[in-house]
This record gives sequence, structure tokens and C-alpha cells, in this order.
Amino acid sequence: MTDFNRRHFMKASLATAALGVLANTTACSQTQNYQPKAVGKSVMGLVVPAMPLVRIGLIGVGERGVGYIGHFSNIEGALITAICDTDPITIARAKEMFQQNGKPAPAWYGDHPQSYLELLNRDDVDIVVIATPWQWHHPMAKAAMLADKHAFVEVPLALTLEEMWDLVDTAERTQRNCMMLENVCYGRDELMVLNMVRQGVFGELLHGEAAYIHELRWQMKEIERKTGSWRTAYQAKLNGNLYPTHGLGPIAQYMNINRGDRFDYLNSMSSPALGRAAYAKREFPADHQRNQLNYICGDINTSIIKTVQGRTIMLQHDTTTPRPYSRHNLIQGTNGVFAGFPNRIALEHGGNGDYHHWQTEMEPWYQKYDHPLWRRMGADAERNGGHGGMDFLMCWRLIYCLRNAEPLDQDVYDGAAWSAVLPLSVASVADRGNSKDFPDFSRGVWQTAKPLPVVGG
Repeated sequence: MTDFNRRHFMKASLATAALGVLANTTACSQTQNYQPKAVGKSVMGLVVPAMPLVRIGLIGVGERGVGYIGHFSNIEGALITAICDTDPITIARAKEMFQQNGKPAPAWYGDHPQSYLELLNRDDVDIVVIATPWQWHHPMAKAAMLADKHAFVEVPLALTLEEMWDLVDTAERTQRNCMMLENVCYGRDELMVLNMVRQGVFGELLHGEAAYIHELRWQMKEIERKTGSWRTAYQAKLNGNLYPTHGLGPIAQYMNINRGDRFDYLNSMSSPALGRAAYAKREFPADHQRNQLNYICGDINTSIIKTVQGRTIMLQHDTTTPRPYSRHNLIQGTNGVFAGFPNRIALEHGGNGDYHHWQTEMEPWYQKYDHPLWRRMGADAERNGGHGGMDFLMCWRLIYCLRNAEPLDQDVYDGAAWSAVLPLSVASVADRGNSKDFPDFSRGVWQTAKPLPVVGG
């Protein structure tokens, strides 16, 4: 590390030692118009020197992170050199995976909560993949960049607007990548729709709809470990959209957010918070810790986003009510619409010309508009798995970009803008649904940045 980065790395390490508790209501008390003075140069379209071999450090290999072991182990030019996790059971499972796949064993860390700092100090780690509880995303990503590593962070990028600005500033100062790992942008359907949008199939875009509707009350039974052991507490801390990016990421890419348009402001409202308390009362003894929490997060949150170019996006969050899974994924243009869950299309010009009825047979559309990335790697993606292949394709694509000195498909501005829905929705709900402005994390660069291309990869 350079002397500059060493000093800032140590400062970040000391600050991180004070963390480890849930983000509290500061997430809804942000100064929305706060914009720190730039301390570096833009990382829009950042290209770093090609890496013939991408050496990977994994922080967190639990319920989400364990998949990265399998994915990176099956990608040419990727090598896992170090792993950190503080759960002995999780580490034991990871070690067994390396014994079974025959790959070189990495260095292991996890004796204490700051063990990841030891991993970051290694010279044989180029990128760091962070799959930890949410409150660790910001300090770990910042420390990684200050240690001259590229940071790849599970969703959300951070919890507060100040944290998001801090990661933007750190990326610009260090010229390191800080990518939020929004895997849904690499789903077959989402990639196909992106290709269709770029070819003008839907005309001029007007409106999008996105959601994360996923009944997860069962996670409340995970008490000592696994996702529910820490995520459940957020239901008693924040009232808003706690998990916005899965549905929003693809819509943002369709609409060229941060690349010709940007989110302007948001209005958000939540339904009553009834489902979690009712579930706890039904499933746990009266004196159980799950019955001691005051669940304040509305069962269903609905937010409306307006973009600078005047487009609208409806975004919903619901992990509580009994209903089928959906990310919604609707994009409406002047020539027609695509909607997901289930997939269907209606066009005025093109297709069968009957825009009063849905076309539900997708195979002809896949044949014509499958994204080039999926045409090339779809079979491998489905074979390697991860939410239908999107996880593997995301990992393959980021390794490809790093090995070939190409810009990544998502940058720190995307991660910050998409994640900002969390604190902004909390602030709006607390203010009777009044609008809250999105920060311009790109500091105006969005106006000249080029749209995400449809790449062949």
C-alpha cells in the first residue's frame, strides 16, 4: 500500500472497530441536499489495468456468500486466495467445499470481528467480495478501497446517505471500483428487456414498476445465526423500503439512470405493520424475544420515484404478507409494455399488433432478443446456478471486465442511487409521504455519461 492509503486504511480500521450494531433512526434523518466537496475524480466508466488473474478475498461466506465459492471456483482467471468469516460452522462448510472441488485452499481468517482487516492487508488479494450483514457493508467496502482493493458489495451498498457519499468519495479518491452486486441485472429476462429497450421496441420510455415481494417471515425463526438472526431487527428499527434494489436495478438500467437521466425525488407510504407481530404471537411463546420487538416497518411499502427527465417508477417492498414471489419488472413505453411475473408483452407496432391483449408465449421473443451475454453464457449460467444462473453470470462478467480492462456494468453511483431508496423512503414515510430529493452522487456527470451498452462479452 502507498503511505497515503496506509494512513487512511488505519483510520478506517479504527472507526470500524466501533461498529457492529444495527443502523438506527439516523437512516431517516439525512440531510438530503448534503453534497460533500469532491476529493478525487469521477469513476464513471472507470477502467483499471487488465488483471490476467483476479485474486479474490471473500468476506462473509454464510447464507449468501457461500455461493461465491462455487461460482468463482468455476470461472477461468479467478482465484480465491483468502476467506474471512467469524462463524466456525460457516468456515467449516467452506473448507469442506475446497476439499471437494480440489481447488487450492485459501488463507482463513475470522478469530474476531476485525479479522477482515488482516485479509485486506494481503498482497495476493486484488478484489474483495463482501457478503455480510448490512451494517458492515460501508466500513468493509471503504477499508477495502483504502487498502488498494476493488470492493464488490452485496445489496444494499450502505444504509445511510452519509455512508453512501463516503463510499463515492473513497472510490473517487482511490480510483478503485466499488460495485454493488445487484445480481438481478443479470437475469435472462432482465437482460432481454434491456436489449429490447436499446433497440427501441417499446418506443420512448415513460414508466417502470419494480418490487421485492418475497414472504420471509420464516426467517424470524433463525435466532442465533443465519440471515433472520440479524435482518429481523430492522423490522423494528425502520419503516420504509428496506430492500429496494433487486427490482429497481434493472428498471434503472432500462431508463439510463446516471447515464442521461437520474432519480430526482421520491414519495413513500407504508401500510400498517401487522404481519410480523401476528406471526410472532402465533409461532413463539409469549415471553420469546421475537414477541418483545415492536415491529414498525409497514407490511407493504409503496414508493413513487420521479426522474429528472420526467419518467415515473413505482417501487414496492413486502417480505411479510402471504403472497407469491414477484419482482414485478414492468417497463412501459410509447409503443407498448413488458411485464414480468408472469412474463407478457403488448405492443402497438410489432408482435401481433394487438395491444389490448397480452402475448404470453416468450420463446419467439427470446429467439429474437436474447441478450448477447446470455446467448454466449446462458447455458453455463444455468448449469452453475444461483437464482436461475444470474449469480454465476454476474460473477463471470465482473471477472471478464477486470481481465480485459473494461468498465464494469455497475459503479458506485449506481449502488448509491439504488440504495438511497432505503433512507429516503424512511424519511418520506415519517413525513406523511412528502417528497425527498435524491442526492446527485455523480456530481453532474450523469448528464454526459454514456448509456450502458448491450455488450457481447
